[in-house]
Amino acid sequence: MNKEDFLRELRTALQGLPQEEIEARVSFYSEMIDDRIEEGLSEDEAVAQIGAVENIRAQIIAETPLGKLVREKVRPNRQLRIWEIVLLVLGAPVWIPLLISVAAILFSVYVCIWAVVLCVYAADLALAGGVIAGVAATVMYLMEANFRGALFYAGAAAVCAGLAILLFIGCVRLTKAVAKITRRMLIGIKNAIAGKEE
Repeated sequence: MNKEDFLRELRTALQGLPQEEIEARVSFYSEMIDDRIEEGLSEDEAVAQIGAVENIRAQIIAETPLGKLVREKVRPNRQLRIWEIVLLVLGAPVWIPLLISVAAILFSVYVCIWAVVLCVYAADLALAGGVIAGVAATVMYLMEANFRGALFYAGAAAVCAGLAILLFIGCVRLTKAVAKITRRMLIGIKNAIAGKEE
């Protein structure tokens, strides 16, 4: 693929982004291709080194703030007609509460997911507290020369320590997984707003 085809395909793939953002990105990749050509590569080799347009688009969408995408999508391409304004105003008692409800439900689901993660961390912290309590009880029973009680609490402390370590590993993995899912959801929302080119 030559430079012009690549830049045309990139410009088409970036539709849905603000026009100044598209121009800046196309200019950036044009300069990148020119730099590689100056280093001695052919035009086709320079374009091939940059990568696939779809990968570049995904990276640009991930880097673009959500607010910028929403502002671009909401900005009207033309003046609204009077009948459209009337319909918006008359329909506002229906669509505004629905929009607020959908946003509240999505936010509630998001908060609940992170609440589960916090609960797992709290359980891990409780197990760590059990280790401290078990060690303290072991020392207390040893001071009283009650070896059965000391052995029981030492075992309980060891079990709590093992479970706390295993649960902490699970907590870290769960946090990473939820963060990755959250990032994918945000990128999906950005792709939906920007409009995926077929």
